[in-house]
Amino acid sequence: MQRIAVIGGGITGITSAYALAKRGYDVTVFEKHRYAAMETSFANGGQLSASNAEVWNHWPTVIKGVRWMLRNDAPLLVNPRPSWHKLSWFGEFIASIPRYATNTTETARLAIAAREHLFQWAKDEQIDFDLKQKGILHIYRDKAGYDHAAKVSKLLSKGGLERQPVSPDEMRAIEPTLAGNYYGGFFTESDATGDIHKFTHGLAQAAERRGVTLKYGHSVQDIGADEQHAWITATLEGEADSVPMRETFDGVVVCAGVGSRALAAKLGDRVNIYPVKGYSITVQLDDDASQQAAPTVSLLDDETKLVTSRLGDERFRIAGTAEFNGFNRDIRDNRIRPLIRWVEDCFPGVSTRRVVPWAGLRPMLPDMLPKVGPGKLPTVFYNTGHGHLGWTLSAITADMLADAVDSPKGSPLASPR
Repeated sequence: MQRIAVIGGGITGITSAYALAKRGYDVTVFEKHRYAAMETSFANGGQLSASNAEVWNHWPTVIKGVRWMLRNDAPLLVNPRPSWHKLSWFGEFIASIPRYATNTTETARLAIAAREHLFQWAKDEQIDFDLKQKGILHIYRDKAGYDHAAKVSKLLSKGGLERQPVSPDEMRAIEPTLAGNYYGGFFTESDATGDIHKFTHGLAQAAERRGVTLKYGHSVQDIGADEQHAWITATLEGEADSVPMRETFDGVVVCAGVGSRALAAKLGDRVNIYPVKGYSITVQLDDDASQQAAPTVSLLDDETKLVTSRLGDERFRIAGTAEFNGFNRDIRDNRIRPLIRWVEDCFPGVSTRRVVPWAGLRPMLPDMLPKVGPGKLPTVFYNTGHGHLGWTLSAITADMLADAVDSPKGSPLASPR
């Protein structure tokens, strides 16, 4: 049985470890936190959304971003301070615009395949993660947004996704608690929502039952590889006198989110991930009135770029926005307030007396597609850069990663089966 190290205990690292363990590999996960899913996989929007597969490489998105640069509460905010990393990322982002349609369709196809894997894994391992299979309703406030969505629906359809146009009256029938005036919407009945943190934690336990070693609290200090082996030097997080421990493996999989770029550079690869900050609030539905007034169907508001999910009876999650501000993890009040106001406008019966704010850094590649597969060396693999769809795509990219490790293309990591 061959030994593989997985760096990162978020959704992509844990799904990768699980997929590899199912194929018979001896897997060790290195995660700097004490638990799985404590960073970007902690409190995202909760959507398993093939209907949100549209990539951002589109001229209208670029134009909106320029217009929003002076608004602190804008859905997309770019810190104008230049850096080589940011400039190179945006240069490649612009260069990917001609592939907008193709990449959108491909992302939808992957998302559809992913949810079948994820639902089956949850069933097999009996993971409770507040799953709601009630669809996702995209809401549009004007004709321009609705007309663009109709064009996107054609691209999603090529990837196999059915998304139905709905009138304002049909929108209210789908989600009666939604207040406000809307031009129309699109409803994807096959989409779902759930708690990413609960799922990742449950899958980590399932992976451990299958023999995966979970090295929580281990911070990777150095990494290297050659044609035959990979090695990792790690220390115990929070212990000043921790002695660095080096271990050798037959291969390594980098699933380190926004940290993947630096690790890839040490391994001789270029993975141009940029950290794109997203925010969320979790509204605690402490009273019966709020529980009745909160939606049960997941929403995506195109104008504000916010998504929602109902997590059990007592939590309502609202998430979104995109902030290009380097590795800054600060939770800013002027980014949280618009999310609270949105709840108060769209669901006035919901009390916002108790709201938990959060921010996370999405690992985003310029073409909006994740990097899955081998690096330059036959002992190095990647499953990273999923951007805003890490939860949605995680199960299928983990399976693709396992296929790559199984591949006999000159790699010493032949399948153990």
